[in-house]
Amino acid sequence: MGRAPCCSKVGLHRGPWTAKEDSLLSKYIQLHGEGNWRSLPKKAGLFRCGKSCRLRWMNYLRPDIKRGNITPDEDDLIIRMHALLGNRWSLIAGRLPGRTDNEIKNYWKLILAKE
Repeated sequence: MGRAPCCSKVGLHRGPWTAKEDSLLSKYIQLHGEGNWRSLPKKAGLFRCGKSCRLRWMNYLRPDIKRGNITPDEDDLIIRMHALLGNRWSLIAGRLPGRTDNEIKNYWKLILAKE
């Protein structure tokens, strides 16, 4: 037996996040900090799954995230690290401050793998 499902999925909002939802999530985390993602949606007044809230925070809303415009130096580092580590995106992202593993993976698959 594994862990119980994170949510019942009944009545949950799916699809793109709205600015209001982003605001609710950001304000809640500023007041209470990260953690206990399973109970966060109900406490924050969101109709989302805890996993969805965690991913939204980690990949888009954290204040220390650097998004878009990957520099030529970062591009070169991604290529060299991929040759060394393969598809271990979190290890590659760890060498690029402010970048997420999700962004690095998407950049690789959309831009670099086609070259």
